[in-house]
Amino acid sequence: MISLPQARFDAISLSGGLDQVTPTLSLKPGVCKIASNFECSVYGGYTRIQGYERYNGRPSPSAATNTMVFIANRLATPVLGDTLTGATSGATGVICSIENGYLVITKQSLTFTLGEMAMVGATNIGTVTASTGPISAQENALHAALAADTYRADIAAVPGSGPVRGVFIFNDIIYAFRDNAGATAVDLYKSSAAGWVNVPYFYEVSFTAGTNAPAEGDTLTQGGVTATIKRVCTESNFNVSTGAWAAGTATGRFVITAPAGGNFAAGAATAGATTTVTLSGVQTAIALATGGKFETVKENFSGGLGTFRVYGCDGANRAWEFDGTILSPISTGLGVDDKPKHIYAHKGALFLAVQTSVVKSAPGWPFCYTTINGAAEFAMGDTVTGMISAPGSQTSAALFIFGRSNTSILYGTSVSDFNLVRYNTGTGAIDYSVQNMAQTLAMDDRGALMLQTSLNYGNFDQATLTHNIRPFIDARRTRLSCSSLNRSKGQYRLFFSDGFGLYITIVNGQWVGSMPVFFRHIPYCSIEDKFSDGTEASFFGGADGFVYQIDKGTSFDGSNIYAYMTLNYAASGNSRVLKSYRKAAVEVQGGSYAEFRFGYSLGYDSAEIAQPQNTTYGTNFNVPYWGSFTWGNFYWGGRSLLPSECAMDGTAENVALAFYSDGNYFQPFTLNTAIIHYLPRRALR
Repeated sequence: MISLPQARFDAISLSGGLDQVTPTLSLKPGVCKIASNFECSVYGGYTRIQGYERYNGRPSPSAATNTMVFIANRLATPVLGDTLTGATSGATGVICSIENGYLVITKQSLTFTLGEMAMVGATNIGTVTASTGPISAQENALHAALAADTYRADIAAVPGSGPVRGVFIFNDIIYAFRDNAGATAVDLYKSSAAGWVNVPYFYEVSFTAGTNAPAEGDTLTQGGVTATIKRVCTESNFNVSTGAWAAGTATGRFVITAPAGGNFAAGAATAGATTTVTLSGVQTAIALATGGKFETVKENFSGGLGTFRVYGCDGANRAWEFDGTILSPISTGLGVDDKPKHIYAHKGALFLAVQTSVVKSAPGWPFCYTTINGAAEFAMGDTVTGMISAPGSQTSAALFIFGRSNTSILYGTSVSDFNLVRYNTGTGAIDYSVQNMAQTLAMDDRGALMLQTSLNYGNFDQATLTHNIRPFIDARRTRLSCSSLNRSKGQYRLFFSDGFGLYITIVNGQWVGSMPVFFRHIPYCSIEDKFSDGTEASFFGGADGFVYQIDKGTSFDGSNIYAYMTLNYAASGNSRVLKSYRKAAVEVQGGSYAEFRFGYSLGYDSAEIAQPQNTTYGTNFNVPYWGSFTWGNFYWGGRSLLPSECAMDGTAENVALAFYSDGNYFQPFTLNTAIIHYLPRRALR
């Protein structure tokens, strides 16, 4: 009797991310040789990334709901975008899909009733009838995507021209900077239920010899000219021991409304009932020049309730403070060079990077940069590209100050004990790459770096995160546009001006893997923050003028997410023995309908071996809960973890599995493990 070989199984754990440089036989089979738009999951496996969608404060596309209205005796065919109206109920909805037997509507108001006429304008298109049966999970996902498209059309770009130059979150409102239509100045807008709303700038006027600090809201008066004081920006008080303003030597600026009765001029003025000042000259309109990219930080220097404020700079204008209504420029006294590019709040002071210098405000006093009040300046000897706080030694805090080619650490808490130490010569950071996620992260010409606290001399250790994807880094190190984080996923994210990005997953200080992404819309700036309810949020300002929320929706703002990855060649124990492959059982995890194509290449993709075609597999991860569905419109028995049995055929010494996904209606899904079924054959000769 002929003895047939018994089937064997090789379980491949999908992990390790992309590796472009390590030799094939030195790599685990679950590492990717080619990949796009998959990410290394913090729990293991590779996850098809979530999408992004435009934002302006109006209802988000991914929040759109849809309803099926079943129509009997159809008399006319409506057009997508028409409004369907119930003749009796008065219910309405926008038609986003026209199917056989039913219409899919969104933006619904009231409820349609059985038996009533369904109208589009004055045209009766049929009679509302009962459900004719359930729909599939795939159809349900498609309907959700179509409803999202209807909501998406309502969301406009930030008014103006050019890219979004900055975006930040404050009091649960999204703010964005963009050049005006003529590209002559930068305007500020905030999100609202009606879309983007302009935030007007005010005027500023300088003063000296201030005594008895005025209150914001007081009236500034000089003869017949008046204006309301919106913000008091005290820049110095040379007799601080007697208390602010008490010595009559306070100087600074008022942010004021447009004056009535003419213009202010140099000379004495009063503010409120008790304040006297000497104005330095005429008021000037606050304006922001074009050409910069904004970086922001939030801080509460006064410690009072409700005095949290946003501080920002862009390299083309003075820094500024913003309280949700009033943008107040900050003058450091550097004259024409007063155009900080990077900003950070550290140990109760505001730090601003201006070319090769870092200036520090007086403690608790972000408008004051006089040394007599505790301000300081540090000459770095290198163009500063970013600053961020990090844990220091046991007795002091530390501020990383990155240059283009060097890194320094500022130890200490005040001018009395500051100690600026050169940490690394030859390694710095690229502008807008510096982030902090339990560890300090940055990118320089050699790739992404992680700096974390250590008991070794110097208190910090440095690790390179992207040495195994040097070709990707080398092609894009001059194209970095911005960076961001997703803390719940443990990801440091880099975005480049060619649309590519890099998601680097780090868990408990350990690198898990790096995976490239490719966006249909190019990020120009980005922000990671959270809303007041604790929800994490990431946004990027697009080169096209839109603001997009990342990790939202099933598409790239309506466009398909094309994701793919090819794993390293798996030899299943012996790289010189032929195997006849039968199938791969792929463990797939998700929470909604998912669809992917499976493929593989045999024997190093040799032309002498017949290579297979890709096969599409759909997986229904429909997981209903009580109260979350409508009877008759769901499939019961869905699961969140399923093996997909993927057929294979062919003989070779190794195989590389490949996965593809292309659609705009799939929620993210994770590929965890692939179990290859094969029969061992003879050894290669």
